[in-house]
Amino acid sequence: MGLAGMEWPWKKRHIKASNMKDVSKWAGLVAAIWVQAFAGNTSAYANYSSKLKSVLGLTQVQLNYLALFKDLGENVGILAGLVCNKVPPWVILAVAAVEGFLGFGFLWLVAGGFVSPRPLWQMCFAIFVGGNSTTWFNTAVLVTCMRNFPRSRGNIVGFLKGFVGLSGAIFMQIFFSLLDKNAVKLLLFLALGPAFVCFFCMGFVRPVPPSTGGSLAELDEEKRQFWVIYVICVALAIYLFIAAFLDKFVINYSISLTVAIVMFLFLIAPIVVPVRVFLGILLPKKGDFLLDSSYQPSDEPDTKRSAVDIINDNLTTNDEDLSFQGPKFIEAEEENTELLLALGEGAVKRRKRRPRRGEDFKLKQALIKADYWLLFLTFCCGIGSCITVIDNLSQLGQAQGYSDVSIFVMLNCIWGFLGRLGSGYVSEHFIRATTTPRSFWIGAAQALMVIAHLLFAFAVPGSLYIASSIVGLCQGVQIAATVPTVSEVFGLKHFGILYNFIILADPVGSLLFSTFLAGSIYDAELIKEYGSAAAVYDTACTGAHCFRLTFLLLAVICTAGVVLSIILTVRLKPVYVTLYGTQDSTNASYSSLPSQDSYTLMPSVESTSSASPPVQFVFPEMSSSATSDPDGQ
Repeated sequence: MGLAGMEWPWKKRHIKASNMKDVSKWAGLVAAIWVQAFAGNTSAYANYSSKLKSVLGLTQVQLNYLALFKDLGENVGILAGLVCNKVPPWVILAVAAVEGFLGFGFLWLVAGGFVSPRPLWQMCFAIFVGGNSTTWFNTAVLVTCMRNFPRSRGNIVGFLKGFVGLSGAIFMQIFFSLLDKNAVKLLLFLALGPAFVCFFCMGFVRPVPPSTGGSLAELDEEKRQFWVIYVICVALAIYLFIAAFLDKFVINYSISLTVAIVMFLFLIAPIVVPVRVFLGILLPKKGDFLLDSSYQPSDEPDTKRSAVDIINDNLTTNDEDLSFQGPKFIEAEEENTELLLALGEGAVKRRKRRPRRGEDFKLKQALIKADYWLLFLTFCCGIGSCITVIDNLSQLGQAQGYSDVSIFVMLNCIWGFLGRLGSGYVSEHFIRATTTPRSFWIGAAQALMVIAHLLFAFAVPGSLYIASSIVGLCQGVQIAATVPTVSEVFGLKHFGILYNFIILADPVGSLLFSTFLAGSIYDAELIKEYGSAAAVYDTACTGAHCFRLTFLLLAVICTAGVVLSIILTVRLKPVYVTLYGTQDSTNASYSSLPSQDSYTLMPSVESTSSASPPVQFVFPEMSSSATSDPDGQ
């Protein structure tokens, strides 16, 4: 038999299993990680803010206005959220690359002296455009990857949002090793570097419909691949942590260059995951059921799978819509009635009924829900105080006697990455083990932030290292817990716009706490220290008093955030019991529906509400608390 007539085993495997989409899905995740690793262009703000302040001759309040527009750009993603269901991801990524190039390119021209200093409003507009690229990066990769991995939303958010936070540390390492700590060169890199990475990766970030199997074997394999990425991520964070101190105490170009090269090797390392998946398809294993055409999946119910896993088996995607395919309708004999059997995320879909928590909400529907605003306010209290620290980190360091704050920026970014990564994993574990809502971890992070704010307020010697790390950790935890909460409570279909509205809490907090609170108090303390209003333009405040009142007030605000998160957690607990409880507790399964005797016939809607059409529906007996809605909807 010649080569042409041979039956290659991997060809048979490919045809039988059609698993190449798995390779595409994992390759898209790795490409998304690379995009996010260079998407956090605003996280390097502390390293070029002093340069802009001196070139433009700004006061601290004016500089904080610049930081405000940076935060606004980074978080105003309403437009990106609106178009994410209308255009493919590569279009959104292209917009992000162009915005970053234009915004930071303009800042580079001004900071480098290539053009004369521009008015403050022009600089605010430029940094807004540059920072706005982050929202387009985030929207493209988050929406695409969460739909590609609907059963692992916490892990996906942990990876992708984690690398956005880590991008600050990556930029710092490049700043130390390759850019000679030159702020002008850093701005040029921020204009060119992310755009180059984006154009290289955009072809890989694309929607891949999830498999309809969802067996335990497939879920276990997915977890193993995630563990590979987790190990690489933690190793990279530890490496950057050590490298930060090497750059501070070892001044040697060769060592710095080697450190940067090893960092890039760590960034490339996640490519092993899609390679492993591809080799698993190419090289068949003995006994693999995918090669056996006679294999039929078992009809036995899987009692260890949650309702949300079973529902996601029926998840289908296309370029414009994302819908759930539930059980078939059952026609009733009675005239003008329709018997609807729909078990999905604790809700029954019918005409002219507002969605319940766990179903797909539009933005206008979510905006009238108390839970949505509770999540917004909780996030605002925590993330706003985090942004205040980050935006004023340069001045905080000067007030405590540090001339170079790069090490604190690095620590903040690394711990922010670990917070995002850890929150994604821990919240995912406890959701499936005890159905603990992710909002619980938002409150826990804000409780820890109270300690950090007190350390900032009293400026204990050496406390800036600890406090900046705590703030980074808590910021990461809150971001990684908030994003999947939006998708779980309000659905994936309109996730892009819902997510981008929630993160408006970031610039709102920045405006209230950084610009109005911290900036005003700082300038007042500066005038008190030097006895002249002119001092705010060319001098720095020194001493713990510069920020003491600011951080005492922020500690109170975080305490209020803890209270709000407790209220939200209590309200969301029944939703998570429904979504993530096992079949034994929710009795919700498409693969093995309960017998007719286990159903309870509900009265016709006509008997209770004339506003709705006469409809009858049946569903399994379960605790009414699992699907109740505190808003009465």
